[in-house]
Order: sequence, then structure tokens, then C-alpha cells
Amino acid sequence: MARMSDQPARWTQATVYPDMWTDPDKDPRNNEGASPDGELATLQDFLTNYRITLRMKCEGLDAEQLARRSVPPSTMSLLGLLRHLVEVERDWRNWISDDDPLPKLYGKRDADFDGAVADQAEVDAAYAALEREQAATDAALAAYADLGERVGKEGIAVRELMVHRIEEYARHCGHADLLRECVDGRVGQ
Repeated sequence: MARMSDQPARWTQATVYPDMWTDPDKDPRNNEGASPDGELATLQDFLTNYRITLRMKCEGLDAEQLARRSVPPSTMSLLGLLRHLVEVERDWRNWISDDDPLPKLYGKRDADFDGAVADQAEVDAAYAALEREQAATDAALAAYADLGERVGKEGIAVRELMVHRIEEYARHCGHADLLRECVDGRVGQ
């Protein structure tokens, strides 16, 4: 495990803007042109870009690096964040539904972080589960064209759920920035 004195030198892959993660022509979030039309399309665009950002922050790391904890006593790691967002996506479907809640995939509270171990099978499973849960939540929300429609037992507006999803990914992308810098020194917005 890396100690504070073992922190790597800061670096970026970007050559055009040294404070960026990658050069604009290689950035999968870079959509040249006008922003999307409409509220739903705008919300979906922001969500998509934060999802891509999280994956970018994890790219190129092995299982040990992805599972590396931040600073004690935190159990946070990049792999833990991926697993946490699997649970979050699943839980959002519980907010939409009137049915019994879907069970947690990783068990008790904080098991998503605690169980994030340096095993390539765990990494592969986390990525597959995240794709599956994101697709399921996206499909469940696609049934509601009206962002003001109230859904689920709590009567939450679809708009509020969409904004909350963006907020969740944005917050965790900030965590991912710091975690990645601790792992190999790579920085950038």
C-alpha cells in the first residue's frame, strides 16, 4: 500500500491544455457543435458526460490500483466508487417503482466499498454490473416523457431524479479525481 511519502509525481496526458485530462481531439465527451435542445436532452447529456468521466478516471489502471484505498480511515477507492454507483443506479429504480425494493447487490451498508478488492474478476464484474444497472435505470426512466411526472411511493418528480443522478455522478467524479491522483499522479479536469 502506498504511503503519503510515496505519492507519485503529478502529470497529465494533455499537451494542448496542461490542466486537462486529455487533449480535446481525444476527449470522448467533446461534442463539437451546439448543445442539445430541450431540458431532457440537456440532462441526459450531462449524465452521459459524467458517466464517461468516471470511466476515464479509471482507465489504464490494474485491479490493485483500482482497489487502492484513499487515506485511512476511508475505505474509498475507484473500484469502490464503481460498485457504489451500481448500488445507486439500482436504488434509483426503487424510487421509481411502487413494487418492493430491489435487494442490494453487495450486501450491507458500505459493502460496495469494503468488498472492493484487488481482483480482476471483481473489476470486470463491477464494470458489467454498472453497465447493466445504468441501462435498466435509463430504460425505467424512459417510460416517463414528462419530467414533472411524480413517480414511485414517494412521488418524486422525474426531473428531480435526473438532477440527483447528475449530482451523484458529479460528486463522485470529484472523488475520482483525487483517488486517481493518489494512485499514479495523473491529474486534469
